[in-house]
Amino acid sequence: MINAYAAHERGAKLEPFAFDPGPLGPRDVEIDVEHCGICHSDLSMLDNEWGFTTYPLVPGHEVVGTVAKLGSAVTHLQAGDRVGVGWQAGYCHLCRSCLSGDHHLCAKAAGTIVGRHGGFADKVRADAISAVKLPDGVDPASAGPLFCGGITVFSPLLQHNLSPTARAGVVGIGGLGHLALMFLRAWGCEVTAFTSNDAKRDEALRMGAHRAVNSRDPAALAAEAGRFDLIISTVNATLDWNAYIGALAPKGRLHIVGAALEPLALGVFGLISGERAVSGSPVGSPAAIATMLDFAARHRIKPVIETFPMAHVNDAIAHLRSGKARYRVVLSR
Repeated sequence: MINAYAAHERGAKLEPFAFDPGPLGPRDVEIDVEHCGICHSDLSMLDNEWGFTTYPLVPGHEVVGTVAKLGSAVTHLQAGDRVGVGWQAGYCHLCRSCLSGDHHLCAKAAGTIVGRHGGFADKVRADAISAVKLPDGVDPASAGPLFCGGITVFSPLLQHNLSPTARAGVVGIGGLGHLALMFLRAWGCEVTAFTSNDAKRDEALRMGAHRAVNSRDPAALAAEAGRFDLIISTVNATLDWNAYIGALAPKGRLHIVGAALEPLALGVFGLISGERAVSGSPVGSPAAIATMLDFAARHRIKPVIETFPMAHVNDAIAHLRSGKARYRVVLSR
């Protein structure tokens, strides 16, 4: 049996929940959970914001723990290995995306908390390919958020071959944005934080930004015209997207990783005239996650976290909902 915390209906508090996971698949592993981050995507799933939640729901897709059991076909991991699992817990292994190494784009990828139970539990199961080993130098207690928030903002650097001399901006300095600042600074970029929060402005400068711009000041945004090679938007709100397009240099890119629900309102001439681009991405492949973890270890990058005991999961969720989290919340057993 696996002992977990589950919500039985939309927006409900989590309650103790035990379930039998059945036989372990030949390509799967069972992980003893040590730590699990709480992401805004967990809140979206709890609230059925995206319309595909099934209940009871055991959230948690930023899992760190040790391998306890291995399926008969698993050869690259051993019992006792410390691993992490993010938003995706399985792949088909056969489609063009999987065979090209882009597992995260697999049409049959299994979400860790979509139709299955996640990491707010003492154990979790996943396809062994999705369980990525933690390298030496990565702190297990704070590593969970790297497996979702971290890879989400690191992937664009890989995808677009970002130059270390690029000028990069980050919109929204929260759970995703604070990690983007750290990665971009270590990458070598000139880094600008776009934020409307004065307290976060100072924190952003300490976490890696060279400069900060008030994102609610139209004149301040206009003054940035033509500056950026890459702007990463981490927010899930509707913004003046044309102002950010205008802030791009020729051939610059606005890359969206925040799950804004409303359609983008964009003028095409700002794109056409400067050969600018708008793109987006989800998380990343297991190979990209491994690269990100190595980069984090080399540059001593770790999420800024607040920790709650797993038994206080509802307090942790309430804290995240309040908007006061700095900057990621992690449950520890």
